[in-house]
Amino acid sequence: MSNTKLPFCIILAAGHSKRLGRPKSLIDINGDYLIKYIVNKISKFHLEIIIITNTELSDEINKSFQSLKVIINKNPELGRTGSLKLGLNYLEEKLLTDSRVIVVPIDRPGFSDATLSKLINIKYTSCPAKDGKGGHPLILSRQDINKIINSKSETPLREIVIPKKFVVDDEYLHLNVDTESDVKILLKYLKNIN
Repeated sequence: MSNTKLPFCIILAAGHSKRLGRPKSLIDINGDYLIKYIVNKISKFHLEIIIITNTELSDEINKSFQSLKVIINKNPELGRTGSLKLGLNYLEEKLLTDSRVIVVPIDRPGFSDATLSKLINIKYTSCPAKDGKGGHPLILSRQDINKIINSKSETPLREIVIPKKFVVDDEYLHLNVDTESDVKILLKYLKNIN
């Protein structure tokens, strides 16, 4: 890595998983939770992690991650931008957002370590892309952090920021864990990388 200041990382895990019918964060991955897999993956890069979750999951997530900041979104139905704003506002209150922020939705776990490593060193709002389509995680510049903080919570993120894309070869970059079929694909992906 370069000597660029490390960004913060916000994991978005506040949705109610209506399509899946069970919490995505708590999907069993070889006896552990999906959220633990994501946290472990990000922790390898020594990023400070903030988890945004909902009231129903807060006890389990707080118990699992006592050393991380966990913020409860009491209105997750407003969407991901509302959850992200909670994390960004927390960083603002603590005077910590002179840096960039990486955003990792819990249901988009198909990024590689190489992709995350590249994101960490990018100074502008950016996301990985495969086959011409952008994916996750996303890194936000200071300027775009301000735009999000000043936007309405229900505004889709794609209407607030336009990330520059960089091409990656992550086979499962576009995996979106929304259904039981997606969970099977997720388990296949994790088996292939272990």
